[in-house]
Amino acid sequence: MRLAFLALMSIAASVHAQGVATTPGVVTTQKLSASLANELVGESVRECVQKGYKVVAVVVDLDGVRQALLRGDGAPVHSLDNAYYKAYTLASMGPARNEESTKQIADRMAKAPPSTVPVFPLPNITYAQGAIAIVANGQTIGALGVSGAPGGQFDEECARAAMAKVRDRMK
Repeated sequence: MRLAFLALMSIAASVHAQGVATTPGVVTTQKLSASLANELVGESVRECVQKGYKVVAVVVDLDGVRQALLRGDGAPVHSLDNAYYKAYTLASMGPARNEESTKQIADRMAKAPPSTVPVFPLPNITYAQGAIAIVANGQTIGALGVSGAPGGQFDEECARAAMAKVRDRMK
């Protein structure tokens, strides 16, 4: 009995040390600070501007809620929605399969066998390349979407370059 109690206390201490809520019925989640989210979208736009691209960058948390958004000078108006759709898609679909970019999701979908089940479009979902996961302590905590460059691979390059500049502050 005493051994079982000690084992239970050890598990509880371990869970508490990992930052998981110990209160029954309460879930604790992580997300970027407002300051870091704003810096991340700013760096994304800056990276693209240096390459001659006019883009929009959006950070969302895992609930798909916008934390930060920046429309660079001259970025196309449709890119406001598209950058969000990219980030939302990754935040809502990526963690289930440990996918860290919309490109990974699109590649998986392209390999899926044809189906006779009708496909119904989901709101805010796009499989366009240009979003990457925001990962802290090995866990996806959100997504960064970029749109407006002349191809999704360029959007993603800008996002990755920006992420590299702030990654060490997400530990």
